[in-house]
Amino acid sequence: VQLQAWGGLVQPGGSLRLSCAASGFFLDYYAIGWFRQAPGKEREWVSCISSSDSSSTYYADSVKGRFTISRDNAKSTVYLQMNSLNAEDTAVYYCARLAYGLGFRESEYDYWGQGTLVTVSS
Repeated sequence: VQLQAWGGLVQPGGSLRLSCAASGFFLDYYAIGWFRQAPGKEREWVSCISSSDSSSTYYADSVKGRFTISRDNAKSTVYLQMNSLNAEDTAVYYCARLAYGLGFRESEYDYWGQGTLVTVSS
């Protein structure tokens, strides 16, 4: 089981789409979440999308209205579209597979991607 994500550098006010490619399991059956860890801070939950049965989406208040999570099961990929980025969004972003629960806590996830750095800077 692997989860891989790719990030990058973006200017304040800009947009970036993160991709999380899953392998070794059927993405359709699992909810996927995104977390981030800013320098000097604890890792925090950002968003999650339920399994394909409903594909319901959930967001932290800090990103609601700016970030959009989606999935393409045919490509075994989950995306995080991030708009109106600011310096506070600078962090290492992680995607993870939900094992149980509602998906708001790290302990509910069983497999994690390696993390990808998103830097918002001019």
